[in-house]
Amino acid sequence: MKKKSNGLTIVIPIFNEEEGIVRILPAFEEYINQSKFEVNLLLVNDGSTDKSLSEIRKAAAYYEHVDFISFEKNAGLSAAIRAGFEKSTSEWVGYIDADLQTDPLDFLKLEAMIPDYDLLTGRRTGRKDSAVKKMSSTFANWFRDSMLHDGVHDSGCPLKIMRRSVALDMPFFKGMHRFFPALTLIQGKKVIEIPVKHFPRITGKSKFNVWNRLLSPLLDTIALRWLKKRQVDYTITENSITSPKAVINE
Repeated sequence: MKKKSNGLTIVIPIFNEEEGIVRILPAFEEYINQSKFEVNLLLVNDGSTDKSLSEIRKAAAYYEHVDFISFEKNAGLSAAIRAGFEKSTSEWVGYIDADLQTDPLDFLKLEAMIPDYDLLTGRRTGRKDSAVKKMSSTFANWFRDSMLHDGVHDSGCPLKIMRRSVALDMPFFKGMHRFFPALTLIQGKKVIEIPVKHFPRITGKSKFNVWNRLLSPLLDTIALRWLKKRQVDYTITENSITSPKAVINE
């Protein structure tokens, strides 16, 4: 068997998804078998109030490639993703929602573009969301791109792979997961968007509401535009600390 390259950790935030957790691990089997990486899954319990944590513990005990962390209380999607990236030790990290409205097999499409890009993000085609959710997402994506010029059509797609070092260099704030492409570009790194499949939600309940998917992201976009405008670039042309100083023996 061909030896696989360095590891990839897929972070899966979970909040009140007890019915769907039993679907997550089997859904990854085909992808893990075909991946060029040694894939590990990191389940992040975001303070669930149902039996999600119990199901997560069972999964981690049964599957060798599965780990988990659990929050004391709900902290939000951005916090769950960030904590997962921080706890990971692999060079590359990924992210997918627990509702499996995106297909783990589509990670293979993103892998195909590694290492030419620092962030590889999906673009959902044929979205199976409600009309209100699709309309708000379309407007939010248009507004974000108009303000930030990141060239991405579906910034919030829950299927991504990125360099862990790039992810950890991003400023952390509530809602940051919607701005991974812009935050990557601000670092001078490379981003590519790749079409992926999208499916209806089967279990659990959508966390969508007007505030968390429209009003709050618009305010965050304005704040990030200000940050981008205030960005300072500099180049060091000479320094005296690139190598250890010589020790003089008298």
